Amino acid sequence: MIGRIAGTLLEKNPPQLLIDCQGVGYEVDVPMSTFYNLPALGEKVALLTHLAIREDAHVLFGFGSAEERATFRQLIKISGVGSRTALAILSGMSVADLSQAITLQEAGRLTRIPGIGKKTAERLLLELKGKLGADLFTSSAAVAAGDHSGDILNALLALGYSDKEAAIAMKSVPAGTGVSDGIKLALKALSKA
Repeated sequence: MIGRIAGTLLEKNPPQLLIDCQGVGYEVDVPMSTFYNLPALGEKVALLTHLAIREDAHVLFGFGSAEERATFRQLIKISGVGSRTALAILSGMSVADLSQAITLQEAGRLTRIPGIGKKTAERLLLELKGKLGADLFTSSAAVAAGDHSGDILNALLALGYSDKEAAIAMKSVPAGTGVSDGIKLALKALSKA
């Protein structure tokens, strides 16, 4: 298995790259999240990789971070989700956003990604619950508020606030705050905004 590739970036044709490694050019497919963070053509690049071997092709996928690659590998284990669909999911949302959608069981956020229907979204939520979600949900807003942050954030979202509004409100909640006090502080911050 090829686990990492480093070389000179020769071509960028979304979602495919051509990377020269000492005279050998490797075609690597990457999610758009990785694509946007690539250096200019002719510059050095290093990516973590996953090699998918099919009957008709060997396809190399590249990722800018270990968590992206781990998430990709979790996604392709799910029945009905192939490597192209997993790449589309990672192109449509960040790992943190995907983790949050799974934690909050929000199928609607997944169906906004091209190629993901309602049934596939529900399967993703079911299969990834506990594997990718609460344990990987590490947005800055959640970390800032401590142990009860997930409950406080869920309460704000249930009250109809958007993800962005809830994240901003969570910044005003000190670490270690209880759920009821945290909700009160967050609502107070939202009323001032």
